[in-house]
Amino acid sequence: MEADQHLMKIGLASDHAGFKLKEHIRIYLDTRNIPYIDYGTYSSETANYALFGHKLAKAVEDEEVQMGIAVCGSGNGINMTLNKHQRIRSALCWNEEITRLARQHNNANVLALPGRFLSPDLAEKMTDIFLHTPFEGGRHQERIDTIAPG
Repeated sequence: MEADQHLMKIGLASDHAGFKLKEHIRIYLDTRNIPYIDYGTYSSETANYALFGHKLAKAVEDEEVQMGIAVCGSGNGINMTLNKHQRIRSALCWNEEITRLARQHNNANVLALPGRFLSPDLAEKMTDIFLHTPFEGGRHQERIDTIAPG
């Protein structure tokens, strides 16, 4: 399914290390009139990425939002947290091509970003790619089906 920014609502989450980049993405979404729900954190004070990752994952699972963008310092912690949830396919991405492949081949529904390692400009490009790249299906769906059978 191709992401249609006019029909989607995006969920956002971060810890303190990802807060600044999450805020940049939030403002960027505002300029594009893309609706979102911010699940926190809401400041750069020390915060546990897992608390906010679980909130975002639950929102995607409950279809409160259709896709998510999550940020922590390295991207690893929040990505691991998100992927503990049955219906989440969170992809840790650090460049445009990895982001594109995460959507095309893995039908990722959450984009996990390493906040301490990405420029705001690159994060904007990756956000656009994530929201507008369609899943190719076919053999890729067959592979996804084997991730969590049942």
